Amino acid sequence: METRRGQEPIGLLLTRVAKTVSRSFDAVLATRGGSLPTWLVLLSLTGEPHRSQRSIAAAVGVEGPTLTHHLNRMEDEGLVTRTRDPENRRVHQVALTETGHAAFQSLRGAVVEFDRRLREGFTEDELASLHQLLGRLAANAEPPVASGTSETTEPEEAA
Repeated sequence: METRRGQEPIGLLLTRVAKTVSRSFDAVLATRGGSLPTWLVLLSLTGEPHRSQRSIAAAVGVEGPTLTHHLNRMEDEGLVTRTRDPENRRVHQVALTETGHAAFQSLRGAVVEFDRRLREGFTEDELASLHQLLGRLAANAEPPVASGTSETTEPEEAA
C-alpha cells in the first residue's frame, strides 16, 4: 500500500525501521552477553539500589510475570539478588550484585557505541528535529480523546 505520493504509509515505514534498529540493538547487546530486557532491568536498578519488582516492571514496561521470568534468569546468572521487604513480606526488593554492576558497565559501553553508530551522518539540528518529529508521531498515535471528556469548563455566568 502506498500513499498518493508513491511513498509507503509513515506507520509502516516507522515499524520497519523500528524492527531493523531493534534487531541490530539486540545483536549488539548479545555480543556482550546481554539482551534488551537485561539492559532495561540493569538500567532501572542503577538509579535506585533496592527497588520493588512492581516499580521495576513499571519502569521497564512489562507485566509482573514477565519481569519475574527475567529476574529469575538474572538471579541465576548472579546479576541481581531478591530479598523480601521486612516491612511488607509480599514485596521483593531487587538489587544489583557486583557481577550485575560489571554487566551494566559492559552493556553500557555497547549501548553508547550503538547510539554513536545510529547518529552517524546526522547534524545536531537533524537529531533535534528527529526527536521532535518522533515525539509528534508518538502523540499522533495516541487514541483521540472522546469529545466532552478532555476538559471541564466552568459554566458561564449570566450577564
